[in-house]
Amino acid sequence: MTSRSRSATSPEVPAIEVITTAAVHLMSASAVKLGTAAEENAAELKDLDEARKLITALAGLVTAAAPEIGSQHAGPLRDGLRSSSSPSAKSPSFRIPRARVPVRNSPVQ
Repeated sequence: MTSRSRSATSPEVPAIEVITTAAVHLMSASAVKLGTAAEENAAELKDLDEARKLITALAGLVTAAAPEIGSQHAGPLRDGLRSSSSPSAKSPSFRIPRARVPVRNSPVQ
């Protein structure tokens, strides 16, 4: 590998790195939209509709990737998904359909 930094589109970047990076971005963005991020203006940035969309996208990514990336990588992503969606349980207006949230004991090949 050269001294240049790798971009996400580089053929040298493993798929797991791209998947986990995307998941981390979705988790961070959902924290901001839930108003739980460590921002001074967190309350102003709160948008539960946007948070729901981000968490649903994260759930889809984790569900789709789990069989491909194995439990070693899928487990921490599921934990991140669970922690991203747990603040929403306190808000009656914020619901993600249960079927979309991957379960820890789901079969992973």
